[in-house]
Formats: sequence, C-alpha cells, structure tokens
Amino acid sequence: MPGDQLQVLNALDVAKTQWYHFTAIVIAGMGFFTDAYDLFCISLVTKLLGRIYYHVPGSLEPGSLPPNVAAAVNGVAFCGTLTGQLFFGWLGDKLGRKKVYGMTLMVMVLCSVASGLSFSNKPKSVLATLCFFRFWLGVGIGGDYPLSATIMSEYANKKTRGAFIAAVFGMQGFGIMAGGIFAIVISAVFEAKFPAPTYAEDALRSTVPQADFVWRIILMFGALPAAMTYYSRSKMPETARYTALVAKDAKQAASDMARVLQVEIDSDQRIVEEISNDKSKDFSLFSKEFMKRHGLHLLGTTSTWFLLDIAFYSQNLFQKDIFSAIGWIPPAQTMNAIQEVFKIARAQTLIALCSTVPGYWFTVAFIDVIGRFAIQLMGFSFMTVFMFALAIPYNHWTHKENRIGFVVMYSLTFFFANFGPNVTTFVVPAEIFPARFRSTCHGISAASGKLGAIVGAFGFLYLAQSPDKNKTSAGYPPGIGVRNSLIMLGVVNFLGILFTFLVPEAKGKSLEEISGENGENENTNNGNRTVPIV
Repeated sequence: MPGDQLQVLNALDVAKTQWYHFTAIVIAGMGFFTDAYDLFCISLVTKLLGRIYYHVPGSLEPGSLPPNVAAAVNGVAFCGTLTGQLFFGWLGDKLGRKKVYGMTLMVMVLCSVASGLSFSNKPKSVLATLCFFRFWLGVGIGGDYPLSATIMSEYANKKTRGAFIAAVFGMQGFGIMAGGIFAIVISAVFEAKFPAPTYAEDALRSTVPQADFVWRIILMFGALPAAMTYYSRSKMPETARYTALVAKDAKQAASDMARVLQVEIDSDQRIVEEISNDKSKDFSLFSKEFMKRHGLHLLGTTSTWFLLDIAFYSQNLFQKDIFSAIGWIPPAQTMNAIQEVFKIARAQTLIALCSTVPGYWFTVAFIDVIGRFAIQLMGFSFMTVFMFALAIPYNHWTHKENRIGFVVMYSLTFFFANFGPNVTTFVVPAEIFPARFRSTCHGISAASGKLGAIVGAFGFLYLAQSPDKNKTSAGYPPGIGVRNSLIMLGVVNFLGILFTFLVPEAKGKSLEEISGENGENENTNNGNRTVPIV
C-alpha cells in the first residue's frame, strides 16, 4: 500500500542511540579526519618548499613558490576532490556504498604516501610529482564526501540523524588540528636535532638539508589514520536503505540490520516489490519528473554550498596579515626554515582550537533542536553582517590599534560559517533525495562547493591584489583591492541567504518521508519546498 514503510527502515528510524551509531560515526568520521589532514597540511609546508627549491642567492627574503606553482600545489587537490565527488558519488549509487567506500580509502592511503616521494631533486620534477599524486589524493578525498554522508544518514535514526552526520563532518576540525600538532612535533624535533641560524644571519645555512624530510614526513603521515580505518570499513554491512530500496533485496537488508540492531526484523519483500512496480517512482536522474520533484532542491543544495565555499576558502586572503598582527608569525627573515614551519603550524592549530572546532560542535549540539534551515540561515546572515562590517570601514581596521578588533570580527565570521552553512550544506543533501540518487546528488552538491572553494581560494587571491601595480605581491597582476573583495564576499553571503529558501527542512522526518519514497510524494518542488519545520 502507498505510505507503507519497510519494517527494517522503520526499525532504523526509531532505534535508540546505541553503540553501532557511535561506531559508524568513528568509522566515517576517521575518513573525514584524514580528508582534512591531507587537504590542509599542504598549507603548513608551502613556505618550506619555497625555501628549499626556490632560494635566490643574495635575496633579502627567503625563497617562495612562484604564484602559478603555489596555485598548482595548493589547488590541484581541490580539482581532484571535485572529480572524486562526482565520480564516486555516482558509483556509490551504482555499486553500493560499502564497495566504493573501501576504494576511496585505498586511493587516499597510496597517494598520501606517494605525495612524499619524488623522482628527482630538481624543483620542477619534485613539484610535478607532488601535484600529480595530490590530484589523485584529492580524488580519494572527494569520494569520501558523498559516501560518508550517505552511509551515516542511512544508518541513523530520524531523531538524531542531523547530529550524527554533522559529527562525521565535525571530525574535519580535529583533522586540521592534528595536522598542526604533528607538524609542531616534527619541526620541534628537527629544530632540536639540526639547529640553524635565521635567514637574516645566514641565508644559505638557514635551510638545513634535513628540512627536505620535514615536508615529506608531514604529508605521508596522512596515510596512517586512513589505513587504520580500512579494516573497520570492510566489515561494515551495506546500508539497509541501499540493499532494500536500490538493490531490492529486503531479506538481506533485514538480516544485516537484525545483526546490527540485535532484534528480529521482518523482510517485507512484498512492500519492496510494490515499490518496484510503482511506475510513479520509476524516473531517472535529471528526467522531467526528477526536475519536477527535486530540481529546486538540487539547485538549493548546489548553490548554497558553492556560495559558502567561496566565502569560506577566501580566508587565506587575510591569514598572513592576521597572524603577523597578533605576533603569531614573525617576519620570514627572522626565522630559519624549520622554525617557520613550527610557527605556521602553531597558528593553524590555535585557529582550529579556538574557532573551527567549536563552530562544528555547536552545530552538532543544535542541529536537531532548531533544525538545518534555521542554522544555515543564521550562519549566512551573520557572515553577511560581519563581512560588510569588515569591508565598509576597512581603512579603520588597517590601523595598528584596531587590528585586534579586525581579528575578532574575522574569527566570528568563520565561527558562524562552521556553526552554520559549512556543516548544514554537507548534511542536507544526504537527507532530501531518494536512495537511488542520494550519493550522486550529494556528490554533485559537494562538487559545486569545491568549485566555489577554487574560486574563493584562487580567484580572490588575484582579485584582492592592489589596483596599483606597484603594490601587488610578487608575480601577481593588479586586482580590485581587499576592501572591494570583502564587499563582494558580503554579497556572496547574502545570496546564500536567498538560496537557502530553496532547501527543505528534514528535521524529525524519515528519509523516505522527506524524499517522497514512502508513496506520499510530499517532498516535491511544488509542495514542501521552503517551509521550515523549526
């Protein structure tokens, strides 16, 4: 009968929070821990790479990567991530979540190790090798986005599903922090073992030959948490929703979840057959029927994630000035190469500890209380206010006595990104689409976000350059200036507020109810589109 729900899916929806939920969070979350470590650890060592491979004899400043090389080293993993999100997202719906989940992890392990290797000691060869393997590392990381979100949403109960998916994403904060802590330890050990003068004292000896091992060890360490998770992932059963609703094997789904939940569950094969024979649900991705039911939802999830990541990844515009203003990173020539790694890692760890991690876990605490819609709307609203508050009186913030105020405003902007759309844009696509498209649609939404990240990280790096060509950073053409860039980012956040109204609220509903798979078709573009349940 229309509206009937499989007993196995109902059992998952109403299950009390128990040990297997936490096991799933840890297994999926360790993937995200590794993702964040691998994606963000490169920013810890780019200055070191410049000192080692682009030293200019006689220069007053340490060597640095040319703009095009820096963009390639930092951005190639983003390109790989975008590719992996689309490919593995699609594959997760075709082959099953579990089969593909192991593949992404193996790619990450192999490419993390390979990133620290190189086929030559010449700068071009070393960096070409690094970029090649970081692209494929990005592909593996990209696959983890749709699969981790989908697996967690399909395992969770409907009461705390948002918190569980958000907790998986929140492991990113710990991954960023772990990258910083590990780099602090490695650089401290090397500094103690191989002391060197500062660049100002002796330019050549300030970068010891052993510094070449530091960046390799930091990059390769990312393989360890991923490898430790592989066995656990291989033992996870396929999600019941994929097995029952996509593979059409209710008996196997009931058997798997009976083992997990430790209860007797009826297979309800009759209901699966009824769902299979219901022609109203027999439509393909991007068909007219799909666009009618879910087109606006997909536009909402892709646009909000795209806009959020433009703003979120633009943070590298100001980090250098902020770290210098509060004394966390002194001028480069006053440090040797390994000391610079230590100071950068310490700054990243403190930012993660004070702003990134708390924002994520505020969302975990409140997402099932006030809902996804309210948190996303609030986050974009505060980000808009703070961006304009930084932009409009920008000259005021440039004075030395006002810099602490700038740092506070800047930190609040990114606190509300994390206690806001940075988490909800990850959660919602895993809830609102039918099971047979869920991983694909999440992958499309995530890839849109990564495209925004590329625009934010690199487009604004060029845009924020001074309009005066004599004041631009070395190698960059003139831009529109920091103030105008901040105004543009404020507009981007405001557009995020508007597009949030395309995304439905999923709080307290079963996945089948919100996606219309229970036969009631209530979650269509013409129906429950914009009315939040808060």
